[in-house]
Amino acid sequence: MLFSEVIGHEEVKHHLTEMVQHNRLSHALLFLGKEGNGTLPLALAFAQYVVSLPAAKEKVMAADLFGGFSAIETEEPATDTLLLPDQIAELPAYLRAAQLIHPDLHFSYPVVTKKPGDKPTSADYLSEWREFIKLYPYGNVYDWLQFIGAENRQGNITAEECNDIIRKLNLKSFESAYKVLVMWMPEYLGKEGNKLLKLIEEPPANTLFILVAENEEQILPTILSRCQLVRVPALEQDVIAGALVARAQVEPARASQIAAIADGNYREALQLMQHAEEDWQSLLREWLNATLRNGPVAQIKFTEEISKLGREKQKQFLKYFVHLIEQSIRIRIMGPERVQMADHEKDFAQRINKIASVSQQEAMANALDKAAYYVERNANPKMLFQALTIRLYHIIQHKTLILAQ
Repeated sequence: MLFSEVIGHEEVKHHLTEMVQHNRLSHALLFLGKEGNGTLPLALAFAQYVVSLPAAKEKVMAADLFGGFSAIETEEPATDTLLLPDQIAELPAYLRAAQLIHPDLHFSYPVVTKKPGDKPTSADYLSEWREFIKLYPYGNVYDWLQFIGAENRQGNITAEECNDIIRKLNLKSFESAYKVLVMWMPEYLGKEGNKLLKLIEEPPANTLFILVAENEEQILPTILSRCQLVRVPALEQDVIAGALVARAQVEPARASQIAAIADGNYREALQLMQHAEEDWQSLLREWLNATLRNGPVAQIKFTEEISKLGREKQKQFLKYFVHLIEQSIRIRIMGPERVQMADHEKDFAQRINKIASVSQQEAMANALDKAAYYVERNANPKMLFQALTIRLYHIIQHKTLILAQ
């Protein structure tokens, strides 16, 4: 994966390139960013860049040593300066790294036992990992665990995995001057991660650790303190919209709408794109009318209906509601003429302003965000949406404008 294939983050890419170009590369980096903002693709592109360049440099040096008649065949072009990230596309070392088959590029990630008594390591799932990265580079850990058939089992980075990391990184590199380990989601590394402390603090020469995480607080402090932090911010709305247009052929207007709801999360944008034809607004109108006007029978009917949609659609529906609430507040502050959105959505957002004040809208958005969190974690949908319906009723019970018009 080249830097040009990673969406956005131009400043971070420039910073990483300068680290290599100016020989300021730390032996342990922590790429920290929220789900869906491209932290893993960015880390993979950087790891592939690093593991490719030293190979070129070493082989050129060998050729020079033997006056151009080295026993080691020179695969890479000689160069006096280090290549930039997008200048390595044709190097054989990079082509191997891009396929995740470079012998000096290693990976660690949460795994599950295939059968009782197993002591799994990442190597047991290497073929699945290569396929997952090819298909879902912006996927999250839930996507990965479902991809390997984890179902409801908890993923872990095990003590056996730590032992395997120590073994691999203490071996001599095969063809590159660098050995690189990319560990995805070190949050799944328990106390057994202390096995890696000495290796991270005093690694073998030319060894690079790249940790890719979403939640700084869930990482072992002893590991966190030994890493140089690389913060990866959320993607900007126009960057996501542009990527949807260029990569998924989404119409610009629809891409802008999806990007606004996705809130910096490209994975979320792709999920929304898949459900682009869903009539969330009609479903939302039905829910609010059941909540404010039609009573318990209509509420139970809605709860039955929404519970059949599946977890991803339920989450998208809740996020769409939050999006409309946010747009309602913007309209209230800026005026409808200064808020760019579809006319039918703008009309609905203005109706939300009539049934709830800003403080009520804030309480509604918080309740919806919490519900989306619990949906992600397999909450019972009937109980969840029934409780949420009651909660919304109590938030807006003093204003009951009907949205059926």
